[in-house]
Amino acid sequence: MSDPMSVIDDLREESEELDRLVAGLPRQRWSLATPAPGWTVAHQIAHLAWTDRSALLAVTDADGFRTLVEKALAAPDSFVDEGAEEGAGLPPGELLARWRDGRTALEEALRAAPPKARFPWYGPPMSAASMATARLMETWAHGQDVADALGVVRPPTDRLRHVARLGVRTRDFAYGVHGLTPPADPFRVELRAPSGDLWTYGPGDAAQRVTGPALDFCLLITQRAHRTDLALRADGPDADRWLDIAQAFAGPPGSGRPPKEAGS
Repeated sequence: MSDPMSVIDDLREESEELDRLVAGLPRQRWSLATPAPGWTVAHQIAHLAWTDRSALLAVTDADGFRTLVEKALAAPDSFVDEGAEEGAGLPPGELLARWRDGRTALEEALRAAPPKARFPWYGPPMSAASMATARLMETWAHGQDVADALGVVRPPTDRLRHVARLGVRTRDFAYGVHGLTPPADPFRVELRAPSGDLWTYGPGDAAQRVTGPALDFCLLITQRAHRTDLALRADGPDADRWLDIAQAFAGPPGSGRPPKEAGS
């Protein structure tokens, strides 16, 4: 992914879609609980605003970002929640403006970044394309939390190709955060895109295979749905194990979502 402009364009579109979902909400709807325990709609948008500004700092001020990392290391269990809590306490209009300003500034910084630049992050350093991909994944995933809270079904788009690719690339990371040794052999992943195209990753003759809708794969690797509620198929014991532990986001293993109750 040498040219970051396409993913930056898609990041902007993903953010604008979520913006349209929340911009007209009455104040009380910002207090609706989302599937993330303790987080309201306001917390979700505040988290995106906070992380966008963290990414902007990483791109424009490496020393300032290192100070932020030190704060995170000093309070690893509460750092993210504290950032969301601070923003969630703002009036919705002010929070929305903060998110818009931050994501616009980040977009401009990523577009202006030197082609081979790499920026510090909470994990390995990232290129502009990788940073934009990570932000798109988070925007889509937290947008799903907001949509679930509002009872809205969002039509999936082929912007999910970035999320799906990230999910495939983080296979070994998912094993590692669970203290497991990643399989030595590559997997084959075949996903049906919202447009009907087939997205494929890995060698066609791989023994370990994952197939299914791209939307379901993205819900799985962002832990926005339980595996039993998704139409994903694993062939091979290693592939089957991966679908139980997959996560595309940084940090310790997530708890994921519980399965839907029968008949719900």
